[in-house]
Amino acid sequence: MLRSLFIGLSESKRLRSFAETSALGLRFSSRFVAGTQVEDVLRATQTVNQWGASVSIDNLGENVTNADESKHSGELYHRLLDEISTRKLNANVSLKLTHMGLGVSEELAFGLVTELVDHAVRINSFVRVDMEGSPYTQRTLDFVRQLHCLPGHAGKVGTVIQSYLYRSEQDVNDLLAERIRIRLCKGAYKEPAEIAFPKKSDVDANYVKLAKTLLKSGVYHGLATHDEHIIAEMKQFARAENIPPTAYEFQMLHGVRRDLQQQLVREGYGLRVYIPFGTEWYPYFMRRLAERPANVFFIARQMFRQ
Repeated sequence: MLRSLFIGLSESKRLRSFAETSALGLRFSSRFVAGTQVEDVLRATQTVNQWGASVSIDNLGENVTNADESKHSGELYHRLLDEISTRKLNANVSLKLTHMGLGVSEELAFGLVTELVDHAVRINSFVRVDMEGSPYTQRTLDFVRQLHCLPGHAGKVGTVIQSYLYRSEQDVNDLLAERIRIRLCKGAYKEPAEIAFPKKSDVDANYVKLAKTLLKSGVYHGLATHDEHIIAEMKQFARAENIPPTAYEFQMLHGVRRDLQQQLVREGYGLRVYIPFGTEWYPYFMRRLAERPANVFFIARQMFRQ
Protein backbone atom coordinates (compact mmCIF):
# COMPACT_ATOMS: atom_id res chain seq x y z
CA MET A 1 0.00 0.00 0.00
CA LEU A 2 2.80 2.42 0.89
CA ARG A 3 4.60 1.59 -2.35
CA SER A 4 1.54 2.48 -4.41
CA LEU A 5 1.06 5.66 -2.38
CA PHE A 6 4.59 6.96 -2.99
CA ILE A 7 4.57 6.06 -6.67
CA GLY A 8 1.30 7.94 -6.97
CA LEU A 9 2.76 10.93 -5.15
CA SER A 10 5.77 10.88 -7.51
CA GLU A 11 3.37 11.86 -10.31
CA SER A 12 1.81 14.82 -8.46
CA LYS A 13 2.81 18.02 -10.27
CA ARG A 14 1.56 20.28 -7.46
CA LEU A 15 3.45 18.49 -4.70
CA ARG A 16 6.52 18.25 -6.91
CA SER A 17 6.52 22.00 -7.54
CA PHE A 18 6.31 22.73 -3.83
CA ALA A 19 8.92 20.16 -2.82
CA GLU A 20 11.55 21.13 -5.38
CA THR A 21 11.39 24.81 -4.47
CA SER A 22 11.17 24.59 -0.68
CA ALA A 23 13.95 24.44 1.88
CA LEU A 24 12.08 21.68 3.72
CA GLY A 25 11.89 19.58 0.56
CA LEU A 26 15.61 19.93 -0.08
CA ARG A 27 16.31 18.98 3.50
CA PHE A 28 14.24 15.81 3.23
CA SER A 29 15.81 14.80 -0.08
CA SER A 30 19.42 15.33 1.00
CA ARG A 31 19.71 11.74 2.23
CA PHE A 32 19.44 10.39 -1.31
CA VAL A 33 20.38 13.34 -3.55
CA ALA A 34 23.87 14.86 -3.45
CA GLY A 35 22.64 18.40 -4.08
CA THR A 36 21.48 20.56 -6.95
CA GLN A 37 24.80 21.64 -8.51
CA VAL A 38 27.64 19.90 -10.36
CA GLU A 39 30.11 20.73 -7.58
CA ASP A 40 27.82 19.06 -5.05
CA VAL A 41 27.90 15.72 -6.85
CA LEU A 42 31.62 15.93 -7.59
CA ARG A 43 32.36 16.42 -3.88
CA ALA A 44 30.14 13.46 -3.01
CA THR A 45 31.86 11.36 -5.68
CA GLN A 46 35.30 12.18 -4.33
CA THR A 47 34.21 11.20 -0.82
CA VAL A 48 32.89 7.84 -2.00
CA ASN A 49 36.06 7.22 -4.02
CA GLN A 50 38.16 7.90 -0.94
CA TRP A 51 36.60 5.00 0.97
CA GLY A 52 37.03 2.66 -1.96
CA ALA A 53 33.89 2.62 -4.10
CA SER A 54 33.29 3.78 -7.65
CA VAL A 55 30.38 6.02 -8.66
CA SER A 56 27.72 6.47 -11.32
CA ILE A 57 26.60 10.11 -11.58
CA ASP A 58 23.08 10.96 -12.70
CA ASN A 59 21.71 14.42 -13.41
CA LEU A 60 18.07 14.02 -12.41
CA GLY A 61 15.51 14.92 -15.01
CA GLU A 62 13.16 13.34 -17.54
CA ASN A 63 10.59 14.18 -20.21
CA VAL A 64 12.08 17.44 -21.47
CA THR A 65 9.77 19.26 -23.85
CA ASN A 66 12.00 20.99 -26.40
CA ALA A 67 15.32 20.76 -28.23
CA ASP A 68 17.01 23.48 -26.17
CA GLU A 69 16.36 21.63 -22.91
CA SER A 70 17.67 18.43 -24.49
CA LYS A 71 20.88 20.11 -25.67
CA HIS A 72 21.37 21.70 -22.25
CA SER A 73 21.12 18.25 -20.65
CA GLY A 74 23.73 16.94 -23.07
CA GLU A 75 26.08 19.84 -22.37
CA LEU A 76 25.87 19.20 -18.64
CA TYR A 77 26.85 15.56 -19.13
CA HIS A 78 29.81 16.61 -21.26
CA ARG A 79 30.89 18.82 -18.38
CA LEU A 80 30.54 15.90 -15.98
CA LEU A 81 32.70 13.68 -18.18
CA ASP A 82 35.33 16.43 -18.42
CA GLU A 83 35.37 16.84 -14.64
CA ILE A 84 35.59 13.08 -14.09
CA SER A 85 38.65 12.99 -16.35
CA THR A 86 40.32 16.15 -15.03
CA ARG A 87 39.85 15.22 -11.37
CA LYS A 88 40.71 11.56 -12.02
CA LEU A 89 37.53 10.35 -10.36
CA ASN A 90 36.53 6.71 -10.41
CA ALA A 91 33.13 7.40 -11.94
CA ASN A 92 30.94 7.15 -15.00
CA VAL A 93 27.58 8.69 -15.92
CA SER A 94 23.98 7.49 -16.11
CA LEU A 95 21.25 9.22 -18.10
CA LYS A 96 17.61 8.88 -19.12
CA LEU A 97 16.66 9.09 -22.78
CA THR A 98 13.64 11.31 -22.11
CA HIS A 99 16.09 13.76 -20.49
CA MET A 100 18.01 13.75 -23.77
CA GLY A 101 14.91 14.61 -25.78
CA LEU A 102 13.53 11.21 -26.79
CA GLY A 103 10.01 12.62 -26.54
CA VAL A 104 10.98 15.59 -28.71
CA SER A 105 12.90 13.83 -31.48
CA GLU A 106 14.44 10.38 -31.52
CA GLU A 107 17.06 11.63 -33.97
CA LEU A 108 17.98 14.48 -31.63
CA ALA A 109 18.30 12.17 -28.62
CA PHE A 110 20.36 9.64 -30.56
CA GLY A 111 22.74 12.35 -31.72
CA LEU A 112 23.21 13.77 -28.23
CA VAL A 113 23.82 10.41 -26.59
CA THR A 114 26.14 9.29 -29.41
CA GLU A 115 28.28 12.36 -28.76
CA LEU A 116 28.36 11.53 -25.04
CA VAL A 117 29.44 7.94 -25.66
CA ASP A 118 32.11 9.24 -28.06
CA HIS A 119 33.31 11.50 -25.23
CA ALA A 120 33.31 8.57 -22.80
CA VAL A 121 35.39 6.52 -25.26
CA ARG A 122 38.00 9.30 -25.46
CA ILE A 123 38.48 9.37 -21.68
CA ASN A 124 38.05 5.61 -21.22
CA SER A 125 34.78 5.97 -19.33
CA PHE A 126 31.26 4.57 -19.75
CA VAL A 127 27.67 5.74 -20.26
CA ARG A 128 24.75 3.89 -18.69
CA VAL A 129 21.41 4.46 -20.43
CA ASP A 130 18.93 4.15 -17.59
CA MET A 131 15.57 2.42 -17.89
CA GLU A 132 12.31 4.28 -17.38
CA GLY A 133 8.70 3.05 -17.25
CA SER A 134 7.52 0.24 -19.51
CA PRO A 135 6.33 2.53 -22.37
CA TYR A 136 10.04 3.20 -22.97
CA THR A 137 11.46 -0.30 -22.47
CA GLN A 138 11.66 -1.44 -26.09
CA ARG A 139 12.71 1.97 -27.38
CA THR A 140 15.50 2.12 -24.82
CA LEU A 141 16.81 -1.34 -25.67
CA ASP A 142 16.71 -0.63 -29.41
CA PHE A 143 18.48 2.66 -28.79
CA VAL A 144 21.28 1.02 -26.78
CA ARG A 145 21.79 -1.72 -29.37
CA GLN A 146 22.24 0.91 -32.08
CA LEU A 147 24.72 2.84 -29.93
CA HIS A 148 26.66 -0.30 -29.05
CA CYS A 149 27.14 -1.15 -32.74
CA LEU A 150 28.83 2.16 -33.58
CA PRO A 151 32.63 2.08 -34.04
CA GLY A 152 34.46 2.17 -30.72
CA HIS A 153 31.30 2.00 -28.60
CA ALA A 154 31.36 -1.70 -27.68
CA GLY A 155 31.77 -2.02 -23.92
CA LYS A 156 31.38 1.73 -23.40
CA VAL A 157 27.59 1.89 -23.29
CA GLY A 158 25.14 -0.25 -21.35
CA THR A 159 21.60 -0.26 -20.05
CA VAL A 160 19.34 -1.41 -17.22
CA ILE A 161 17.03 -4.41 -16.87
CA GLN A 162 14.22 -4.46 -14.30
CA SER A 163 13.46 -7.88 -12.84
CA TYR A 164 9.80 -7.10 -12.14
CA LEU A 165 8.95 -7.24 -15.87
CA TYR A 166 7.96 -10.59 -17.36
CA ARG A 167 9.90 -9.78 -20.52
CA SER A 168 13.22 -9.26 -18.76
CA GLU A 169 14.58 -12.80 -19.16
CA GLN A 170 14.32 -12.56 -22.94
CA ASP A 171 15.74 -9.03 -22.88
CA VAL A 172 18.74 -10.25 -20.88
CA ASN A 173 19.39 -13.05 -23.37
CA ASP A 174 19.13 -10.67 -26.31
CA LEU A 175 21.53 -8.16 -24.76
CA LEU A 176 24.01 -10.85 -23.77
CA ALA A 177 24.06 -12.11 -27.35
CA GLU A 178 25.58 -8.72 -28.20
CA ARG A 179 27.69 -8.63 -25.00
CA ILE A 180 26.06 -5.44 -23.77
CA ARG A 181 26.67 -4.52 -20.15
CA ILE A 182 23.62 -4.64 -17.88
CA ARG A 183 22.70 -3.07 -14.57
CA LEU A 184 20.13 -5.38 -13.00
CA CYS A 185 17.61 -3.83 -10.61
CA LYS A 186 14.14 -4.77 -9.40
CA GLY A 187 12.23 -1.76 -10.80
CA ALA A 188 10.64 1.31 -9.25
CA TYR A 189 7.74 2.29 -11.52
CA LYS A 190 4.08 1.39 -11.20
CA GLU A 191 3.36 -1.30 -13.77
CA PRO A 192 0.18 -3.33 -14.44
CA ALA A 193 0.01 -7.00 -13.46
CA GLU A 194 -0.32 -7.90 -17.14
CA ILE A 195 3.36 -7.08 -17.72
CA ALA A 196 5.00 -7.18 -14.28
CA PHE A 197 5.17 -9.54 -11.31
CA PRO A 198 2.80 -8.14 -8.66
CA LYS A 199 4.39 -10.09 -5.77
CA LYS A 200 7.69 -9.06 -4.25
CA SER A 201 8.70 -12.71 -3.81
CA ASP A 202 8.35 -13.29 -7.56
CA VAL A 203 10.33 -10.13 -8.37
CA ASP A 204 13.10 -11.29 -6.03
CA ALA A 205 13.13 -14.81 -7.48
CA ASN A 206 13.39 -13.44 -11.00
CA TYR A 207 16.16 -11.10 -9.90
CA VAL A 208 18.22 -14.00 -8.55
CA LYS A 209 17.60 -16.05 -11.71
CA LEU A 210 18.68 -13.20 -13.99
CA ALA A 211 21.65 -12.30 -11.79
CA LYS A 212 23.01 -15.83 -12.07
CA THR A 213 22.71 -15.62 -15.85
CA LEU A 214 24.63 -12.35 -15.84
CA LEU A 215 27.40 -13.66 -13.62
CA LYS A 216 27.98 -16.66 -15.91
CA SER A 217 27.99 -14.55 -19.10
CA GLY A 218 31.60 -13.39 -19.00
CA VAL A 219 30.46 -9.77 -19.45
CA TYR A 220 31.04 -7.20 -16.70
CA HIS A 221 27.65 -6.39 -15.15
CA GLY A 222 26.28 -4.53 -12.12
CA LEU A 223 23.97 -6.15 -9.58
CA ALA A 224 21.94 -3.31 -8.09
CA THR A 225 20.40 -4.38 -4.81
CA HIS A 226 20.43 -3.59 -1.08
CA ASP A 227 18.96 -6.98 -0.18
CA GLU A 228 21.48 -8.74 2.08
CA HIS A 229 19.99 -12.17 1.37
CA ILE A 230 20.33 -11.73 -2.38
CA ILE A 231 23.84 -10.35 -2.01
CA ALA A 232 24.85 -13.36 0.10
CA GLU A 233 23.34 -15.74 -2.47
CA MET A 234 25.20 -14.02 -5.30
CA LYS A 235 28.50 -14.22 -3.42
CA GLN A 236 27.98 -17.94 -2.78
CA PHE A 237 26.97 -18.60 -6.39
CA ALA A 238 30.01 -16.74 -7.74
CA ARG A 239 32.34 -18.72 -5.50
CA ALA A 240 30.76 -22.02 -6.54
CA GLU A 241 31.13 -21.08 -10.21
CA ASN A 242 34.72 -19.79 -9.75
CA ILE A 243 33.67 -16.31 -10.81
CA PRO A 244 36.12 -13.79 -9.29
CA PRO A 245 34.85 -10.60 -7.56
CA THR A 246 36.60 -8.57 -10.28
CA ALA A 247 34.23 -10.00 -12.93
CA TYR A 248 31.20 -8.03 -11.69
CA GLU A 249 30.19 -5.33 -9.22
CA PHE A 250 27.45 -4.66 -6.73
CA GLN A 251 25.64 -1.34 -7.07
CA MET A 252 23.77 0.65 -4.44
CA LEU A 253 22.09 4.01 -4.09
CA HIS A 254 23.62 7.03 -2.42
CA GLY A 255 22.37 7.24 1.15
CA VAL A 256 21.01 3.69 1.38
CA ARG A 257 22.72 1.05 3.53
CA ARG A 258 26.07 2.81 3.83
CA ASP A 259 27.10 0.18 6.37
CA LEU A 260 26.58 -2.59 3.84
CA GLN A 261 28.32 -0.60 1.13
CA GLN A 262 31.46 -0.20 3.18
CA GLN A 263 31.34 -3.83 4.30
CA LEU A 264 31.39 -5.01 0.67
CA VAL A 265 34.39 -2.80 -0.06
CA ARG A 266 36.23 -4.17 2.97
CA GLU A 267 35.52 -7.69 1.74
CA GLY A 268 37.12 -6.90 -1.62
CA TYR A 269 33.99 -6.73 -3.78
CA GLY A 270 33.52 -4.09 -6.44
CA LEU A 271 30.92 -1.52 -5.44
CA ARG A 272 29.48 1.35 -7.43
CA VAL A 273 27.36 3.99 -5.70
CA TYR A 274 24.69 5.66 -7.81
CA ILE A 275 24.77 9.38 -6.91
CA PRO A 276 22.05 11.63 -8.34
CA PHE A 277 21.93 15.41 -8.24
CA GLY A 278 19.94 18.27 -9.70
CA THR A 279 16.91 20.45 -9.13
CA GLU A 280 14.42 17.90 -10.52
CA TRP A 281 14.86 15.41 -7.69
CA TYR A 282 11.27 14.90 -6.53
CA PRO A 283 10.17 11.89 -8.69
CA TYR A 284 13.43 10.08 -7.90
CA PHE A 285 13.05 10.75 -4.18
CA MET A 286 9.49 9.41 -4.10
CA ARG A 287 10.48 6.26 -5.98
CA ARG A 288 13.19 5.62 -3.39
CA LEU A 289 10.58 5.83 -0.64
CA ALA A 290 8.33 3.50 -2.63
CA GLU A 291 11.10 0.92 -2.97
CA ARG A 292 11.79 0.83 0.75
CA PRO A 293 9.14 2.49 2.96
CA ALA A 294 11.46 2.02 5.96
CA ASN A 295 13.36 4.96 4.49
CA VAL A 296 10.45 7.19 5.52
CA PHE A 297 10.92 6.38 9.19
CA PHE A 298 14.69 6.74 8.93
CA ILE A 299 14.37 10.24 7.45
CA ALA A 300 11.80 11.22 10.07
CA ARG A 301 14.16 10.16 12.87
CA GLN A 302 16.99 12.14 11.34
CA MET A 303 14.81 15.24 11.04
CA PHE A 304 13.76 15.12 14.68
CA ARG A 305 17.37 14.72 15.79
CA GLN A 306 18.39 17.97 14.08
